[in-house]
Amino acid sequence: MSYSVEMTKADLHKKVIPSEPGVYFFLGSRKEILYIGKATSLRNRVRSYFSSDLKEKRSDLIEKMVGRAVCIEWTITDSVLEALILEANLIRTHKPQFNTINKDDKSYNHLIITKEEFPRVLVVRGKDLATKYSIDEILYEFGPFPSGTLFKSALKIVKKIFRFYDTNVPIGEEKSKLARGVIDFNRQIGLYPKENNKKEYLRTIKHLRMFFSGEKRKIIAELEKEMKSLAKKERFEEAGKIKKKIFALQHIEDVSLIQSDTSFRDDSHKRVEAYDIAHLAGDNMVGVMVVLEGGEPAKSEYRKFKIQSVSKSNDTAALKEVLERRLEHPEWPLPQLIVVDGGKAQKNVVERVLREAGVMIPVAAVVKNEQHKPEKLLGSETFISKFEDEILLANHEAHRFSIQYHRRKQRLKIT
Repeated sequence: MSYSVEMTKADLHKKVIPSEPGVYFFLGSRKEILYIGKATSLRNRVRSYFSSDLKEKRSDLIEKMVGRAVCIEWTITDSVLEALILEANLIRTHKPQFNTINKDDKSYNHLIITKEEFPRVLVVRGKDLATKYSIDEILYEFGPFPSGTLFKSALKIVKKIFRFYDTNVPIGEEKSKLARGVIDFNRQIGLYPKENNKKEYLRTIKHLRMFFSGEKRKIIAELEKEMKSLAKKERFEEAGKIKKKIFALQHIEDVSLIQSDTSFRDDSHKRVEAYDIAHLAGDNMVGVMVVLEGGEPAKSEYRKFKIQSVSKSNDTAALKEVLERRLEHPEWPLPQLIVVDGGKAQKNVVERVLREAGVMIPVAAVVKNEQHKPEKLLGSETFISKFEDEILLANHEAHRFSIQYHRRKQRLKIT
């Protein structure tokens, strides 16, 4: 859905600009599109164009564009990944003046799907499109995507949902044993389709084309129909696999894109969830989820869980139950980072639950000493160095909240 607002700074503050990801458009006096951009947070990105040092941070060209624009429109997307794709499609369609001036499209990346028995999905430079591939060899083409680093991160996310071939030569035409070995290895670790099931693979390619065309909801509708059909036939394992793919599409985890989106980046939108288990020698075991939004506790989103699957002291099993129950709530926004209290065992069990659900979220664990004070943080060094304060605050809040909940349960038991 698209929205618009007049161009003055005062108008921007009157209009509530959403913090969701999306694509924004600067329009001229004749409603012509001057510039198209993507945003991790529409609110932060749009407002950044009205900073006093815009010229220094961006360029004379962007300052000139803002001076000519009379209004801004935007379209919200479900994820940063979809904003990146929509931006490329719209720039290609509309060719806005300030997106194309002084731009060397030949150096940009394009995504092509080859016209072969088993189509390959390849990243090709604009300058190589015409020289290395004829029109008859390309089934679909998307792009250009200006940021090579960002696009590479995007493809890693896409490939976790849609398994596709990205080999240099057509499948079956590998001349060396090494080339064939690479394909076999990728199949074994799940990066390529495991079987040469042509019908299934072509459907994957179809869904990939639909995804890059902005038709995600159509894919989900098709998959939901198939899942229900399989369930009726009691083919529950196959239905479960499709359910995981649907979940992955509905909750695209693009934290790598958020971290790569460095221009005017503002982490105030980041959601962190922390989990903790509390009990007294296994008695009245409870779990909690606390949430930080922009580094601040969002107490209205805290959740309590009475542990049902564990009757004795087993923190990892209880944590597994809490995470599984949490993931049954698609109406709760997924976080960009999860924090757990404990060590490798707790971190591993959370990562396993996420992996089995088809969800990619970084996990940080807070290791405590004998005095129950933070001693070490486990997880991505990038996240730990950047969000150490948020990790510790979230862990502290989760521990406080779980103890409070457990004591309340104990008091009720005694009375």
